[in-house]
Amino acid sequence: MLKKILIGLGIALVIIQFIRPDKNESNDLTYDLSTKYEVPDDVNHLLQVSCNDCHSNKTEYPWYANVQPVAWWLNDHVTDGKRHLNFSEFTKLPIAIQNHKFEEIMDEVEDHKMPLDSYTYLGLHKEANLSDAQRETLIHWAKLQMDVLKANYPADSLVMPKRGGPPPEK
Repeated sequence: MLKKILIGLGIALVIIQFIRPDKNESNDLTYDLSTKYEVPDDVNHLLQVSCNDCHSNKTEYPWYANVQPVAWWLNDHVTDGKRHLNFSEFTKLPIAIQNHKFEEIMDEVEDHKMPLDSYTYLGLHKEANLSDAQRETLIHWAKLQMDVLKANYPADSLVMPKRGGPPPEK
């Protein structure tokens, strides 16, 4: 009986290798962050090694992304990351949301919530482990971008609209 179960599991593992999610490799830069904002080389490097795999339209996949069910888990991870922040489509967002995203970048990096621990477990993506100095570089850069927005847009256009509150009085 155990032998039949193991054979069945083996067959299932082979079959699922042919059911693959689409890869995140479009690399369309039409609305990329860098088309509107200055991204110095040091910041660009940090974004590439620590952020872009999950927060852009160009993921550099590790070898194990070709093995199911790991590829499904990675695909879900990347899809969720892009849902929260996608640097490749950043300038499509309303200006208030762009400003808010810079604020979120500062908060997430400062609070060590990004990059995720699951991205760097077991020595994976060692280059993504940010030092305190690298975190400060990203935080400072995001703050500068917010300052640029503040200098170029009216203050009320940088405020996120309230969700679900009462309608404005007339």
